[in-house]
Amino acid sequence: MTPTLSYRGRFAPSPTGPLHFGSLVAALGSCLDARANRGEWLVRMEDVDSPRCVAGADRQILKTLEASGFEWDGEVVYQSRRSDLYRAAFDRLNSSGCLFPCACTRKQLAGGAPAIDGGQLYDGRCRNGLPPGARPRAWRLRVPDAGETSFDDAIQGRMSQQLRRDVGDFVVLRADGLFAYQLAVIADDDEQGITHVVRGADLLDSTPRQIFLQQLLGYPQPVYAHLPVAVDANGEKLSKQTLAAPVDVAQPLPALLAAWRFLGQMPEAPPARVNEFWEYAITHWRLSKVPQRRAQAAPDYSPLYSR
Repeated sequence: MTPTLSYRGRFAPSPTGPLHFGSLVAALGSCLDARANRGEWLVRMEDVDSPRCVAGADRQILKTLEASGFEWDGEVVYQSRRSDLYRAAFDRLNSSGCLFPCACTRKQLAGGAPAIDGGQLYDGRCRNGLPPGARPRAWRLRVPDAGETSFDDAIQGRMSQQLRRDVGDFVVLRADGLFAYQLAVIADDDEQGITHVVRGADLLDSTPRQIFLQQLLGYPQPVYAHLPVAVDANGEKLSKQTLAAPVDVAQPLPALLAAWRFLGQMPEAPPARVNEFWEYAITHWRLSKVPQRRAQAAPDYSPLYSR
């Protein structure tokens, strides 16, 4: 990307556990791309899905970022405190006829065709009205019957998706009363003036939905760049569920160097200190060197992890 003064990026972890290597890769890639382009870099806690969040995980994540030499601009934003923003976006979509109530339970939808992201493809049974006597549970966005949503990813290249075929009418307000991630994230990015989104490729299949929502709401579309996701020996994404070990706050440099190499950046001589790493990495960061793949194996490098 060419240097610009209007670059504003962000790192938006979900506080479901400590910062592991996979999250460090996303943080590092997004931060370096912002700093190399003389831009701002924000941190946002994506805790809109409150049942999945772990008490104190946000503080632990921030502590690890600080110990690793990350510096962010402004205050950390929490999605759980921004429901009015999401409600306003929801109301705009609803008033324009883009939404419809859905009475379906997960049991009723089970066994249907799979969606592109591994979820359940909605069969449209409530699209033209609720069944007699049914009460609305969730609210869904009505997607077009035809046409593709496409974008040029700065790493992965041209991406296209036919929303009706690949994901169906998707939820924007859940049955438990929480706003869905797809709506919350685009409202946040617009309100915060995010111009560039550098994140893991596990969210690549969600991006067309987010772009479609941006178009409906008149939000500007950020530049997207999706980094390879770190996976374990079984090919599963590093996460709390796969028992990914936390980054060692006492020895952050090995983790930073491993993440740097994971992203295709090869230092001529490894820096010996965290501050030297950042000086070197910002100067030498090249987005064009990031591997063009959705996933790759995390390094087996024991100093990365705390014991």
